[in-house]
Amino acid sequence: MLTRIAVVVPAHDEEQLLPACLDALREASRRAPLPVDVLVVLDSCADGSARIAAEAGVRTMEVQARNAGQARAAGAAAMLADDGGNTWLACTDADSRVSQDWLVEQLRLAEAGADVVTGVVDVDDWSEWPPSTVSAYRDAYRRGIRGEQHAHVHGANLGLTGDAYRRAGGFRPVAVGEDQALVLAAADAGLRVVGSTRVRVLTSARRDARAADGFSGYLHAL
Repeated sequence: MLTRIAVVVPAHDEEQLLPACLDALREASRRAPLPVDVLVVLDSCADGSARIAAEAGVRTMEVQARNAGQARAAGAAAMLADDGGNTWLACTDADSRVSQDWLVEQLRLAEAGADVVTGVVDVDDWSEWPPSTVSAYRDAYRRGIRGEQHAHVHGANLGLTGDAYRRAGGFRPVAVGEDQALVLAAADAGLRVVGSTRVRVLTSARRDARAADGFSGYLHAL
């Protein structure tokens, strides 16, 4: 039986976007049916990210990895250290803003039998990209959606039970693709993976990417 929610947010020099991320998490936590504990994993930060997290009253830990997979894995390990099988582990990114019902919807699906929940992302601002890139992205993204179900995986919008996380082997120590690898391993382990368009996150499409082959790299390749 789930009794708590743990949210892991990796951050590398995110003082510009982290405040909005934490504000959105605060509202989602207020609406959640269980107590919520937020952890910001400060990965090689040289800006004011630590101060912003402290002012928001959330937990922090520091790593020197410059690697999203390692940062997420470190955060998950810390949050699940005393799990006891009762934790829902949710993940988002410091440049993203979760919807108000983000945790409510994840827990609703968990209660219906989901071990892993994957959500969709909307882009908050396309002004740095040409219309051709926007159209190509939207066309490709729509092809992965069927009604309220979808086949997308984003580290910015992911949740699973602590038991599912362990059975899937946790996040891999890779700079990109740690989210897809985790979900694939969960499916291979026979866990129930549910992709829902009702679980939504607004994310950044900035050109100045934190991971060279991440979302910005994908957009450049379109």
